[in-house]
Amino acid sequence: MSILLPTRLRLGLGALAVLALSVVVHVLVILAIPRQATHSSYSEAATFGPDRQFNLLPPLRAGAEPLPGLDPAMKHATCRYQLDNGPVLFTASVPVPFWSIGLFDDTGEVIYSLNNRTAGSDILSMLLITPEQLSILRENPPEDLDKLIVIETRASRGFALLRALSPAAARDLEVDLALKTAYCGSFS
Repeated sequence: MSILLPTRLRLGLGALAVLALSVVVHVLVILAIPRQATHSSYSEAATFGPDRQFNLLPPLRAGAEPLPGLDPAMKHATCRYQLDNGPVLFTASVPVPFWSIGLFDDTGEVIYSLNNRTAGSDILSMLLITPEQLSILRENPPEDLDKLIVIETRASRGFALLRALSPAAARDLEVDLALKTAYCGSFS
């Protein structure tokens, strides 16, 4: 009987060691996945057109979405930016019952989100700026600064995703035009 106890104990400790090792490997793999990703939404957004300009995304088709997680009931435009080149001004007039804009850093994390209902207006007027740029702007603020929603961020690179609900297929061209003419560029 004394021989069985150490054997059972060794088997139990061995099973416990294997379980602990598998948990450690699992956690390390989960933590390494974001660093090993070969592409991101930020890099994918570059394929739709130049930076600091809204670029209309193609219509959504099942299995061939231009970016992950897009709503098929909406029309989409994206704008990549780098704040090293100065603050970015976003303006748009989208004549639909609902629009929203999401600001994402270069890893795809949401920085800020806004829609026409929370903005209290059908017109988008938003400035994205770093803390350093905001300090400089406060020294000599422009007259219309109080009309802008000012978003301060430390993320120097990212992209904006402007979404608009097209209430009917007959208005798709009008919504597309509004998204194409939305402004994403320099603030002077």
